[in-house]
Amino acid sequence: MNVSQSGITRRDLLRATGIGISLTATAPLLTACGGLGSEESSGNTSKPVLKIGFVSPRTGAAAGFGEPDAYVLDLAKKALAGGLSIGGTQYEVQILDRDSQSNPQRSAQVANDLINGDAVDLMLTTSTPETVNPVSDACEAAGVPCVSTVVPWQAWYFGRGAKPEEKNAYKFTYHFCFGVEQFHNMYTHEWPQVPTNKKVGVMWPNDSDGNAIRAALGPLLTKSGYTIVDPGAYTSGTNDYSAQIALFKRENCEIFNTFPIPPDFATFWRQAAQQGYQPKICQVAKTGLFPSQIEALGPIGLNIAGGAYWAPWWPYKSSLTGVDSKALGDGYQAAGKQWNQQLGPSLALFDVAAAAFQAVADPKDKAGVAKAIGSLSIDTPVGKLEFGKGPNANVVTAPILGGQWIKSTDSRYQVEFVQVENSSDPNVPVAAKLLPYR
Repeated sequence: MNVSQSGITRRDLLRATGIGISLTATAPLLTACGGLGSEESSGNTSKPVLKIGFVSPRTGAAAGFGEPDAYVLDLAKKALAGGLSIGGTQYEVQILDRDSQSNPQRSAQVANDLINGDAVDLMLTTSTPETVNPVSDACEAAGVPCVSTVVPWQAWYFGRGAKPEEKNAYKFTYHFCFGVEQFHNMYTHEWPQVPTNKKVGVMWPNDSDGNAIRAALGPLLTKSGYTIVDPGAYTSGTNDYSAQIALFKRENCEIFNTFPIPPDFATFWRQAAQQGYQPKICQVAKTGLFPSQIEALGPIGLNIAGGAYWAPWWPYKSSLTGVDSKALGDGYQAAGKQWNQQLGPSLALFDVAAAAFQAVADPKDKAGVAKAIGSLSIDTPVGKLEFGKGPNANVVTAPILGGQWIKSTDSRYQVEFVQVENSSDPNVPVAAKLLPYR
């Protein structure tokens, strides 16, 4: 185009171009300061954006916990696709998920990246202290509200440095999960279903889970009449358990209990079978939660007892998605895999997130959101979560119920989990009685 023919002088063009260059050059500064307004641009919209970080173990030793992440994230994203209307303002919601690789250092790294690089407004994290505790610590230090689950609450609360006398140790981090009390209820209602000498051989590792269990569960079981045979804390990644197995055989421990990372239990249990240790009850936690972990053991996996913190027959539903437990399990199986109990608490995290944002006038106010979480009451697949009514201000206890892995009656699957006790939540139906392991 000829400039003179357009009616625009060369001076006009240069002035306009100069303004464009000036605005382009200052754009990063404007963005850093909130832009020309308080809104963040996303695609062709200019709605303000709320960012949710989600950190879980998708790979590594605890990868079984992350197996249903993609399905849950898809449900949450669809439910939040229209955004959230808060105080008359419509917000877009983005979910940024990251793999902790089951590693504490990696967990801290991705959490800090989400906090400092992506400027998340709220963090969600789940599954084992190796992932959850470093993420929670990073959020507490940075003043970012965080909700976590699937770590025994004592391992989360005390494992991060809180003292027993502290009832409000953290200002930005909250947690919902079962605790030692729920394990004690489960075991003392489940184990009597099989006659034993009440001698319990334990393999409790030297980590946040193991130390919390040793300090609290051991004394509770002793008061309930069980004899604890403890060879001492072991290091995760141990390859030879011959000494522990010999002790359990010598002491005739008819009950076995452990809280290991999955690869450690697989190593131990195969060695126990080879060396002739077969207790009447094999009770596992942290491992043996998912079908894939039991199937990997082959025949020695059948009749292992475990706990369930959610199952498709739990009579609850998600407040965010409206999906009940049965539909959640059925939908996951229709997508190609056997139901996994991590579906329930992972979706519950997003129920809490949506409720937290909607409980405040300004969801970008991190301190306000954190404070609001402390008094929420939300319907979730794991039941109603009522913050502020737990053992301390940061924790809500949720149930874990006893069950057992048996040969599946469904030709599509090798094993299935059946409920054998419901002491922590009588609303959940019991379907069977505990069978002896041998």
